[in-house]
Order: sequence, then structure tokens, then C-alpha cells
Amino acid sequence: MSSISSIDLLPPHSETGRPNLDKPMGLRTILVFLAIMALGLFFTAYSIYSDLQATGASFSNLLPFLLLGVALLVALGFEFVNGFHDTANAVATVIYTHSLAPPIAVVWSGMFNFLGVLFSSGAVAFGIISLLPVELILQVGSHAGFAMVFAMLIAAIIWNLGTWWLGLPASSSHTLIGSIIGVGVANALMHGRDGTSGVDWSKATEIGYALLLSPLVGFFCAAGLLLIMKFLIRKPELYAEPKARSAPPLWIRSLLIFTSAGVSFAHGSNDGQKGMGLIMLILIGTVPTSYALNRSLPANQLTNFVQASLNASKVVEAKAAGYSVLGDPRPAVTNYVSSHAINEGTYPSLAVLIRDIAKQVQTYGSLAKIPTTLVGNTRNDMYLTSEAIRFLQKDKANDLSKEDVAFLAAYKKTLDESTKFIPTWVKISVALALGLGTMIGWKRIVVTVGEKIGKQHLTYGQGAAAELVAMGTIAAADTYGLPVSTTHVLSSGVAGTMAANGSGVQYSTLRSLALAWVLTLPCAIALSAGLFFAFVHVF
Repeated sequence: MSSISSIDLLPPHSETGRPNLDKPMGLRTILVFLAIMALGLFFTAYSIYSDLQATGASFSNLLPFLLLGVALLVALGFEFVNGFHDTANAVATVIYTHSLAPPIAVVWSGMFNFLGVLFSSGAVAFGIISLLPVELILQVGSHAGFAMVFAMLIAAIIWNLGTWWLGLPASSSHTLIGSIIGVGVANALMHGRDGTSGVDWSKATEIGYALLLSPLVGFFCAAGLLLIMKFLIRKPELYAEPKARSAPPLWIRSLLIFTSAGVSFAHGSNDGQKGMGLIMLILIGTVPTSYALNRSLPANQLTNFVQASLNASKVVEAKAAGYSVLGDPRPAVTNYVSSHAINEGTYPSLAVLIRDIAKQVQTYGSLAKIPTTLVGNTRNDMYLTSEAIRFLQKDKANDLSKEDVAFLAAYKKTLDESTKFIPTWVKISVALALGLGTMIGWKRIVVTVGEKIGKQHLTYGQGAAAELVAMGTIAAADTYGLPVSTTHVLSSGVAGTMAANGSGVQYSTLRSLALAWVLTLPCAIALSAGLFFAFVHVF
């Protein structure tokens, strides 16, 4: 390959082949970075203002908006830290194989993180929220709700910054899950209940399996893929240590740049959703008039909603035959969502709630026409009913036929379309925060992945195998709405390729990585639980 075609993208190297990671950002780059950040914040503020104007609501108290501003800055700060903490893994291989210069690599990765967030499905976002105690979600605009949001985000940021400072590729996903569990446990204990009752453990177990298995998938699949590549692609230069002051052959370089983009895109589409889900909680709690219900749904959606409500109510009312509800049905449904135990009040209360929701929507003709003073209550009823149906579908004691489950699933889908949505501006704001974060502070994690996992320099084949496995694993998890760790998958993938290649691994680094992996959950739980307890008494 000619040097002319790659001279602008090649990184300067030492004679040993190590890339130069110490080049500082120029003044022009810093100014562009700050300008984009300022535009992003202005865009966020203007979008909220426009949404509030569209509802025609008037506001006399500025306190909710001050809390909203602080909470949004903290949430976007979490995604910013996530960007330089996790995404450094996506650029480590492309930098250490001399495929792109570090400044070019981080901009390349940041751009695909941005795109990944924009095109994400939202399934992971609301999967994360489902872990939270239902009583806090229903009262997210209360003092306890703000304490919950701030405790989770600040605990996650503290742990992420601490592990980044030590150069440890810890998982932001792992950290946030721990923070959510900590809030749930603390909330339960503060209300005199068993701490284990504060979390949806079935969902937590499902997510835990994904977080536990992803490093093993990364290690063994990357190792296996490298061995398959060696058998099928017999090109010695693919498995050789990169030479100083030279780029890899074009086809290898193209593959590595492509896989770096793929991992960055997958990371954005998966990790970016965590911030989006929390931002939606913040918006619902502070300005429910604009964000509690999906007002963009077409008016003809009413017909589908009414039919689905009718089918679901028939199923539930059949199970409720012989029982009646006196007073408010919500406590009984909330109790079922919290305890997962069906009693004589579960079905009749749920039947009343389904009828109430249908009546509210039919009365006004569409979600967009529900008065601003009522949208918060309607949204809570919809969310509570959706969660109750989610547990009923999995409950072995539900005594439901396959047809009954299908009717309930169709109704739940209409409820989720009404309450679980993410405005485009939220995606853009999170995408900017994650993308800009990628371009800052990446060096510490990059050095760990590139130099401290294996005893020998990362080869082109090893970089490609680790990146391909990480890209595929994260994309698959995103499809099923499961949060996985880019950090765990890629760093374990690099270790797997080192083991398969006979390059040796630095066990001291692996021990540190394993220690960070083991400590992340209990430390995040303790941090968020302590912060939640403190914030509840402050707000």
C-alpha cells in the first residue's frame, strides 16, 4: 500500500510500534468541541420549551424547571462519562494496530456512537426502568422520585470516574444496574419492608445473566474466531505485530476500521438507551403535561386501543367473577406488582383499572386531547396496568389460556405505545453527550486494553476478532432489549485472542479487571443506597 494514501491518517509511533497517545487537543479542536456542547444544551432547552408551548400549559412555579435543568445535566453527564469510559474500548484496537491516528479514531468512534443512539429501539431504556420500584416510578415527580434519580446517576458517575482514573475498564451498564438495585433496596428498608422486595428480581436476574455471560462470550468466541481465521485465512501479515511507522495492508485496515465503527454503533444503540430511559423519567416527573403520554400517536389509534381494551377486560373480568372492588383499585394492583402474589383482589381491581383507562381515553377521543391536569394520572394508570399484565403473563398461578395471554399482550402493547416513547430530541441530546464523551479522556482505558492485557503487542487478526465478536454480541443484546457491557465483551475478547494466539496474558491486569467486575455491583448498590437515604432527607 502506498504511503501517500494513508499519510494523513497514520499515527506517529515510537520505534517499538507503540502509538503516540500524548498529542494534546489543539485550540481549534477545543473551540469546536465547546461550540458543539453549547449548541447541544441550547437545542435541549429549546426542545423542552417548544414541547411545553405545544401543550398550552401555564406554569407559575420555577422550582420544577430548576430541578429539571439540574437533573438533565446530571443525566447527560452520566452519558458523557459513559462515552469516554466505555467507548475507549472501541478505539483501542484500531489505534494499537496503527489503522487510525488517535484523534481520527476517537472522532470516528464518536460519530458512530452518535448514530447508534439515534437509531436505537428504546427497548433497553424501558427494560432498565422496569427494575425500579413501581411506587417510586408512579411518584417520580415527588421528592422521593427526585432523590431516586439523583442517587442513581451520581452513584454511577462516581464509580465510573473512579475506575476510569485507575484505568480499569469497568462496566457502565453494571454500575447503573447496581445503582438501581441500591435505590430499590434502600426504599424498601426505609418503608419497613424486606430489602429484597424493593427490586424486580426476575428482571434483575435476566439482566444479570446477560452481564455475567457477555465476558465469557467475548473470551471464548474471540478466541475461537481467531483460530478459525488462522485456519481459513493463511496470510502471515494478518497475525504479525504491527510495524512502527507503517499502516497495515488496505484490506486489514479496512476491516479494523469497519469493526471499530460497528462496536461504536452497537455501544451507542445499547448504552445510550440507559440515559434516555432515565431522562424520560425526569421529564415525566417534572413536566408530565408534555411527556407523560405519547401525544404524537395518530387519532385512529383510538380504535385499536378500544378493541384491545375490550378484549383484555373480558379476560380479566372472567377471572374476577364473584368478586367486587370497593373504593380505589390501584393499591391492590400496586401490591401485586410489588409482591407478585395473586390474591382475591388482583383480578377485580385490575378489571376496574382497565375500564377506567378506556373511559378516560374514549371521553376525550385521543391521548393528545386529555387535559393537562389529568395526563399524569392517566399515564400512571396505564403504566401500572402494563406492569401488572407483564407479571401476569409470567405468573404460573395466573390460570390463563394461550388466547387470554395473547389478548393481554396486545393490550399491553397499546399501553406501552402510549407511555413508553422517546422524543427525537432526547435521542439527539444523549447522542451528542455520548459522542462528545468519546473524544475526551479515552487514553487511560485505551492503554489498559492495548498494552496491559496481553504480554505481546496486539496483532491485526486479534484486533479484528475481538471487535467482530463485541459488535455481534452487543447488537444481539440490543435486539432482545438486554443491557450488556461493551467493556466486558471487548476486554475479555482481547484476552481470549491473546490466549488463543499463545501471546500470553498479564494476570495482574486480569485480576484487576476481575476485581473491578466483582466490586462494581456491591459498591454501586452501597453508593446509591446511601445517596438515596441522604437525598430523601434533603429534598
